[in-house]
Amino acid sequence: MTFISLAANAGAQTVAITIDDAPNLEQTPRLSPEQRNQAMLNALAKHGVSAALFVTADYAAKLPAGYALAKAWGDAGHSVGNHTMSHPDLHSDKVSLAQYQQEILDCDQIISTLPGYQKWYRYTYLREGNTPEKRDGMRNFLKQKNYRNAYVSLDTSDWRLNEKLVAILQKNPQADVSAIKRAYLAHVRQRAEAYRALSWQLQGRDIPQVLLIHHNLINALWLDDVLAQFKDMGWKFTTPAAAFNDPVYQLTPERAAPGQSLLLSMARTLGLGKFAGWERLVDDGDFEIEQLKQQGL
Repeated sequence: MTFISLAANAGAQTVAITIDDAPNLEQTPRLSPEQRNQAMLNALAKHGVSAALFVTADYAAKLPAGYALAKAWGDAGHSVGNHTMSHPDLHSDKVSLAQYQQEILDCDQIISTLPGYQKWYRYTYLREGNTPEKRDGMRNFLKQKNYRNAYVSLDTSDWRLNEKLVAILQKNPQADVSAIKRAYLAHVRQRAEAYRALSWQLQGRDIPQVLLIHHNLINALWLDDVLAQFKDMGWKFTTPAAAFNDPVYQLTPERAAPGQSLLLSMARTLGLGKFAGWERLVDDGDFEIEQLKQQGL
């Protein structure tokens, strides 16, 4: 991967924070659902960040208690977008295009009443269809319904490290999880630097990065640290709306099965192949999990 004078442009890089699979009423060690929700809101407020919450309504928002959690985001000035009812996989042969589209419409019935609601759709698993019929059918559907494809450029595997965190704390709620915190912060930094370099290779500039993380325990505990790390790196925060206004987010990669990070999808569309460091962008956190295993976790 080619690094092109990034140091000279350190002040130019911006990042928008988006949070998927939200909210949920799952019980986790250390923090209740309400505490997790508030901890993330507190972290964003502390750093003056306006984020976007992508709601999967079956996880909680269809219930009064979960709806209240989602409403708190709109009340705090954050945007609210659509992430289906039950998080189906568009690439599954068991999920038809019609079923998938109905999931979006059903979710919209719930979230359209929330403050901060936007006509933004975030594909589940960042998968945009594994057949031409699904791919093109969804693109036409979003256009007809006036939805924006809420692309991700800076994808993370926070969910994988969250699984490790929860598993350890379920065994021992008082366990020392500082190693997971360090691994998570290093993971976010590595992905951020790699996707920034990829934006230079593909676009010749810093694009406003759109970060994907999830509404889970790891971010309830350490989103404050993630945001502080971005500041330490010299990055500045922008809003999702401002990021999506950049021309790069108007592009539509012409691939048989588009999806994942917009930058990674673009690279594959352009035939970039297995560029240096590509494996760390698609490993679902295997690198960090292996390091934790070597530390006895």
